[in-house]
Amino acid sequence: MTTVVELAASGQRLAPHRISVDDFHRMSAAGVLAEDMRVELVEGVLVDMAPIGSRHAGTVNHLTRLLLRAAPDTVVAVQNPLILDEETELYPDLLVAQARDDSYARSNPRASDVLLLVEVADSSIGYDRNAKIPLYARGGVPEVWIVDIHHTRVEVFRDPSVGGYRDVSVLSADQTVASTKVPTLTFVVASLFPPR
Repeated sequence: MTTVVELAASGQRLAPHRISVDDFHRMSAAGVLAEDMRVELVEGVLVDMAPIGSRHAGTVNHLTRLLLRAAPDTVVAVQNPLILDEETELYPDLLVAQARDDSYARSNPRASDVLLLVEVADSSIGYDRNAKIPLYARGGVPEVWIVDIHHTRVEVFRDPSVGGYRDVSVLSADQTVASTKVPTLTFVVASLFPPR
């Protein structure tokens, strides 16, 4: 029997088996994927998520408090699923979604529900910027902030299209960032980071 390694060494092209969001959920319900497994479904392929360090977790906690206070009439979800299409379900650090009477218990949010999405970038900045941002743009997420822990800045992505976000800006610690969909979400960039 030929192994996968031998096939790859022979130059034969190997195609991954793609699964749908529905398959992903069935695998989880059947116990194939443990509930505490940190994976995302990216264009039909399971991708391991990076472990969360204390600076990342602390920043997410800090931002959660800020967003809840500033936008009480929305749903603020922390590392919960967002379905972008039939083959992509991601787990953004934070998303602010339109209020719904069931708080998304009947179905996970989709891009059309999102008002603002926030990714906290520590070791994950390359993956966030180069893999997730294009997926969010193609899915139609209206606005994404990457909160860059290492540089104390925010990268803002607006005006999504199939080719990416058409409006991109980088704001430093002393500048102000404001959401276009939720005007009460206006902050001095430095305030998005917890004290060290």
